[in-house]
Parts: sequence; structure tokens; C-alpha cells
Amino acid sequence: MPDPLSQLPGYALRRAANAMMGELADRLAPLGLRVAEASVLMLAGARDNQTSSEIGRILDVQRANMVPLLNRLERAGLVERVPIDRKSSAIVLTLAGRQKLREVEAVTSAFEADLLARVPLDHRDHLVPALNALWR
Repeated sequence: MPDPLSQLPGYALRRAANAMMGELADRLAPLGLRVAEASVLMLAGARDNQTSSEIGRILDVQRANMVPLLNRLERAGLVERVPIDRKSSAIVLTLAGRQKLREVEAVTSAFEADLLARVPLDHRDHLVPALNALWR
């Protein structure tokens, strides 16, 4: 008897997301990073003047969770806080952070290619727009 849940889009999406995030976590583990930490490095590497609140908003991470996340990256020597004005600081990659980002990008690129390879060719162009439509 077929699994009736597998026919539900929400269920299938949750299962796919859990499986893919687990796989990405496994691939990032040898770098000593979690998915959220790698995501922060990618965002900080894209723009030098992003604040922790901007990064948290993009990643949908609450402030209470951003503080320990950034503290871990700072203790690891991967990011530093650089004052922008009296109220806010930018999260900026250190030299070690930029080197780690290159490793993250290599892992992520291979992961994304492998993920897309599992999707039938005629559906690949529509996958990301369809997923984005669900949360934007």
C-alpha cells in the first residue's frame, strides 16, 4: 500500500528539506561548521557592512539565537564586529573567515550540483522559483 503522506506537497517538502539539510550538515561538518554558521559566512562575505540584525532577518534567526551563533564564529576567528556607527556594527570576515568561506563555497557548490542532479532535467529551471514562491 502506498504511503498516503507522500502525496501531500507539504509533507514531501518537509521530508526533502530535512534530508537535504542533513546532507549539507554532514558535508560541512569536516569544516567544523554548522549550516547556520556557513550561511553567516556566505552572507558576511557578500557585503562588508551587514549588521547582525540584517543577517538574522535574511536567515530568519531570532536575535537570541544570533548572539551565540556570532559569538562562536568570533571565537573561532572567522568574523569580527566592526563599528558602523554608535549603535551598530558590521559582521566582517577575518582573513581566516575568508579562507573558510572559500571552503564553504566549494562544499556548497558541490552539494547544490548534486541536489539538482536528483531533479529531472525538465524540472530544474522551475525548482528554485517554485520553492521561493512558497516562502516569499
